[in-house]
Amino acid sequence: MKSGRPRYQIRRATVSSPVAPTARDVTTVMSASDVDASVTQWVENPTGGRDRGPVALVRAWGEVLVRPRRLFQSAVAPGDQAPGLAFVAAVVFVEEASRVAFGVAAYPTLGNQPAVSTVFWLAVATVLVAPATLHLTAALQTLVLRTLVADRAGISETVQAIAYAAAPGVFAGVPVPEIRLLAAAYGSVLLAIGMSEVHEISLSRAAAVVALPAALVFGYGFRGFAAFSAVTGVTWADVAGVV
Repeated sequence: MKSGRPRYQIRRATVSSPVAPTARDVTTVMSASDVDASVTQWVENPTGGRDRGPVALVRAWGEVLVRPRRLFQSAVAPGDQAPGLAFVAAVVFVEEASRVAFGVAAYPTLGNQPAVSTVFWLAVATVLVAPATLHLTAALQTLVLRTLVADRAGISETVQAIAYAAAPGVFAGVPVPEIRLLAAAYGSVLLAIGMSEVHEISLSRAAAVVALPAALVFGYGFRGFAAFSAVTGVTWADVAGVV
């Protein structure tokens, strides 16, 4: 199993020349198999990934929408799930807050306190539901990968790829079916690109790998199927009738 792309650390060492009494600086870049511990040290950094903080989240959101391959190449690092978790939580918060603002959210009212109830359910969706759904989807995606991809990266990278692919979900709270459908469709495309980059497989193969997780996350989670029915008039009953 892959553990992610290795990172190389270049160190400058002082090597005494056997001929001259003076020292010369030697900077060497080697592969892990050829490394000389006295000159160059090779390390794999398990805590890379994106910077933390609100500005980094906004930057990552913009980058994954316009330059997804670059984002998935630079942002995903083994064992560095924290930025991805924060990212998907922020996306879900914006999506659910939009539904509240547009008056389409149907949260249960607790103790005749509608405002407190809204804050509570927003917190549940952001802090509990979003991370849990992300990890469950990553587990499902890993099972599919094990079946179809022999040489792949780790589960942590899969979690991060799914998290960043959710970026268009910020528009899923807008009560316009066409916008919601576009958000769900583009999220599915981003997920395929992310799996292609992270696991180093072809885009066509990645599309097959992400079909089921994309249906769950973007079709149901971000209500893409409902938007599709609203736009086209096609329902599941129609699909069942054709099948």
